[in-house]
Amino acid sequence: MTETGERRIALVTGGRRGIGLAVAEGLAMAGFDVAITGTSALDAVSEAALARLSAHGTRVAYVAGRVDELADHDRALDDVETALGPVDVLVSNAGIAPPRRLDILETTPENYDTVMGVNLRGAFFLAQKVARRMLASGTRPGRSLIFVTSCSAEMVSLNRVEYVVSKAGLAMAAQGFAARLAPEGIGVFEVRPGIIRTDMTAGVAAKYDALIADGLVPARRWGEGTDIAAAVCALTRPDMMFATGSIVNVDGGLTISRL
Repeated sequence: MTETGERRIALVTGGRRGIGLAVAEGLAMAGFDVAITGTSALDAVSEAALARLSAHGTRVAYVAGRVDELADHDRALDDVETALGPVDVLVSNAGIAPPRRLDILETTPENYDTVMGVNLRGAFFLAQKVARRMLASGTRPGRSLIFVTSCSAEMVSLNRVEYVVSKAGLAMAAQGFAARLAPEGIGVFEVRPGIIRTDMTAGVAAKYDALIADGLVPARRWGEGTDIAAAVCALTRPDMMFATGSIVNVDGGLTISRL
């Protein structure tokens, strides 16, 4: 909440499931009113997510829209403001894997452009829109942009290089926003998940169970959505704004350099 006791408004892109829903629930528990986005119209999955969030006594809203449709950004933000109010915290979480996992020497412009359209281009310009609205709406404490990227921002995967490049690009975008918005008191942060247990990783669970057991992750466990939520919630605190530009690895030590 703000110093006046008003509830702050958080927008979590891709908040219907997985990491996004865990983050949205963490913010709801922390006293935020929360809007989530998804690419489809309101459906059973979205309704279940909203019910889960509203159970914490928070106001909630669902906004359908595609992050890669730049012309739709203003409409989506208008819908959030109509339902809840101006956005205080943007959690840029929505992202996709390549439609086809192809070797770097075999991937296609279509594969590359699809991933970039959502993970980098769409995320960049939505954050730009939110930042402009923040600047136009006057001063409020604890306003921030939080980019959920990936350990893939620095760890290469040869059969999904599009994804890796998109996350590395978004990491630099976060640094640019941080430098630009620091004088305005708006914090910008990057959270890098490692191997996180979600429905999207269920298909490779056996593979990573074995790798984790063999020490790939020093913490010797999967990450959970709640681990990401804890980091995001900590970064929304008004007294964290001087740490703007920080990168938080939430990966159980996966990216620590080891011999």
